[in-house]
Amino acid sequence: MHYPADISLLFDACRKVIELTARLSADQGSSDWRQHAYNVKQVKRHLRAAQSTKRRKGRNDVQQEKNDERVIEAHQAYLEVAHGYLDKARETLAKPVVWSVEHLAAKIEIAAFIHHADRQINQTRRRVILREAIPHDEKVFSVFQTHTESISKGKAGVPVELGLRVCIMEDQHRFILHHQVMEKQTDDQVAVAMVKETKQRFADLESCSFDKGFHSPANQQELQAHLKLVALPRKGKLSQQAQAVQNAEDFIKARRQHSAVESAINALEVHSSRICLPYRRTMHSMSNPVVLLCATSISDVPSRYRNRLRAAKEEAECRGGSLGLEAAGGSTASQRCHTWRN
Repeated sequence: MHYPADISLLFDACRKVIELTARLSADQGSSDWRQHAYNVKQVKRHLRAAQSTKRRKGRNDVQQEKNDERVIEAHQAYLEVAHGYLDKARETLAKPVVWSVEHLAAKIEIAAFIHHADRQINQTRRRVILREAIPHDEKVFSVFQTHTESISKGKAGVPVELGLRVCIMEDQHRFILHHQVMEKQTDDQVAVAMVKETKQRFADLESCSFDKGFHSPANQQELQAHLKLVALPRKGKLSQQAQAVQNAEDFIKARRQHSAVESAINALEVHSSRICLPYRRTMHSMSNPVVLLCATSISDVPSRYRNRLRAAKEEAECRGGSLGLEAAGGSTASQRCHTWRN
C-alpha cells in the first residue's frame, strides 16, 4: 500500500474507472475506450506534475508565492483531466444497452470507484485551492480496502501505520482462544469484552496479561470481577497501592510470561501471512484475520506435539520405562491479550 495522499488515491480511483469501463465497453463492441492505456498515462502525467510542483520551495516570499500559484494550477489541471474521464465513464454507463448480470456487477463496481474519485476531487479542491483542513473522520486511506485506518501508537521511527487493529487472546500454550477486529476502536475499549467473551468459551480462564495500552481506571476495576489475576500495568506515575500490586510475585510472573507476545505478533504478521497470501484476493478483507489466526494455530500443532513427544520420551528414558503421552488437560494458567495489525 502506497502513502495515501488525496491526489494519489484519486489516481487509483480514476485508473480503475478507466480500465473497468474500457473492458465493459469492449464487451459491448464499442471502441470509445480503445485508448484507455493512453488515458491512464495522461492522468498519471498530471499526477506527477502536481507532485513535483508541491516539492519546490522558494528562497523568498516572492518565489514562494509563485510556487504556490504553480501548485494550484497543476492541481486544477489534474482535477480537470480526472473529472473529464469520470464524465466520459458516466456517459458510457448511461447508454441504453441491455446489460448482462456480469456487466451489471461491473457497473456497480465502476460506480463505486467513481464515488471514490468524486470524493477525492472534492477533498483535493478544498485542501489545495480553498486552503481548508480536511477533518480526520472524512479521510479515506485506501480506495480498495476502505476499512483501512491510520494507526498512531507512539512507536519510535514509526509515526503512523496503515491497517486495522485486531485484538487477540492467546493462552500459555500459544493457542489463539479469541479475537476481535477493532474498527474505530482502541485497546482500552475492548479489554473487558475480550475477557467476557473468552470466559464464555473457556470458563477456567483465571488470569490475563495485558499491554499497557489496555489500561483505564474502569478496566482495572471491572476486570477484577472476572479474573483472579489482572496483570494490567498502569500508565503514568504509580501510587503506593499500585506499586504494591505491580511488585507482587504473581504479577511479576505473569508479566515475564508476557514477553512471548512479541514472538506471537511476528508469527502472525510473517508466518501466517505467507500461508494465506495466495488466497488473499479471493477472501473478503474482514475475513483475512480469521484465516490467518487459524493458519497460525494449526501450523504450530505439529511442533507442539513433537516437543511434548520429545519431553515424554526423555522422561521415559530417565525413568527406564515405556514411552507415554497424555492428553493436555487442566485449567488455563495465564492468558495474553495483545493487538495485531493486518
